[in-house]
Amino acid sequence: MTSTDSATGRGASPQLIVEARGLHAWYGSSHVLHGIDLQVAAGQTLGLLGRNGMGKSTLIRSLLGHVAQRSGSITLFGQDASRFAPHQVARLGLAYVPEGRGVFANLSVRENLVMAARRGRDGRNDWTLERVLDRFGRLKERLSNLGGQLSGGEQQMLAIGRALMTHPELIVLDEATEGLAPMIVTEIWRVIAEIRASGIATLIVDRDYRKVLKHSDQALVLQKGQVVLQGTAAEVAQSPALANYLGV
Repeated sequence: MTSTDSATGRGASPQLIVEARGLHAWYGSSHVLHGIDLQVAAGQTLGLLGRNGMGKSTLIRSLLGHVAQRSGSITLFGQDASRFAPHQVARLGLAYVPEGRGVFANLSVRENLVMAARRGRDGRNDWTLERVLDRFGRLKERLSNLGGQLSGGEQQMLAIGRALMTHPELIVLDEATEGLAPMIVTEIWRVIAEIRASGIATLIVDRDYRKVLKHSDQALVLQKGQVVLQGTAAEVAQSPALANYLGV
């Protein structure tokens, strides 16, 4: 699942950021993932679709090292990361915006952002505090407020801004618009489009499959922990089987 149109140039073979082969995962005796193959290349956006309980979040968490019971191979930037812990994955340039947002409730907005700041793998430092605050005006107005005092939408903006300040090669967004007001949802998708345009690779999980496919290069559909449909976003969108797999 690779794209020739990427940040590395049209027609070039983009570097693979993530490659999983035969990935299985368990929670106790529950076998959740069944031999998943997945690739995300530099500058590419992958949409991950499927109904609730089909293994999307488990797949993300497995790739990021959060699921201990797993087998198969995970390669990051050509390096075997099959047994890496989450902090080792993060150091390689992967940022995670979890479904629960993961904002530090007792730290201020400024502290939440600054604590994550670091240069990228190539020394990039373009997502500064000033740029994040300019992009998220609501955060600029609440810079001294505690994370726990923010609305759900503001917390989501904070979580995305914090991820950007790590200058990642890949951002993983798990249900970034879940439970948010329509106006905030529109803003989040606008930011996702900006991230994509900047050349940062993205892995997106969201219930709005139409928006996911609109903002993705490639797409992968899970059912009961297995890949049942994959291809370019356009191919998946046009597949007659898509509605059956998503229950729409």
